[in-house]
Amino acid sequence: MARSSTENMIALMSSDGEEFMVTEKVARECTTIRNMLEDDCVITNIPLPNVTSDILSMVIEYCKEHVATAEKAAAETAEKGSSSAPAAAKANKDLEEWDKAFMNVDVYTLCDLILAANYLNVSGLLDLAIQTAANLIKGKSPEQIRKTFHIQNDLSLEEEEKIRSQTPWAFEESE
Repeated sequence: MARSSTENMIALMSSDGEEFMVTEKVARECTTIRNMLEDDCVITNIPLPNVTSDILSMVIEYCKEHVATAEKAAAETAEKGSSSAPAAAKANKDLEEWDKAFMNVDVYTLCDLILAANYLNVSGLLDLAIQTAANLIKGKSPEQIRKTFHIQNDLSLEEEEKIRSQTPWAFEESE
């Protein structure tokens, strides 16, 4: 689908000073930016002091992919009418596969994506990143979780024992 040359472009400025030009449609995938645009807070240049260029480029990539998939599905629905259900299902499956591959990142990047998705209010990305983090935790002991997320245990043996006695259900092995 060809894009109009008159489509509004928005400049997003990362915390490290890199500028990213995106279409307004892509920028509006971020509810925080959409609200700024709707409230006339900004016109075209939006500073994002809490998001680095590496992470912002990933957020933009996610938004572009989801906008393109939605546009493609809408075009197919308009073209084929109600008979496009199989095509929509395939598009959803393809997008799920893309999302899965997109989330194949290290834990530091995953944590930064969660923070950025929350800050920019990109609900789909936030849900996806949080589910990915949950999958990394599922079925692991506290020690394994600490190792996965590079967390140093700052609890004394007494503090840890107190927590274990107060919340034994949290330390039960799942079947």
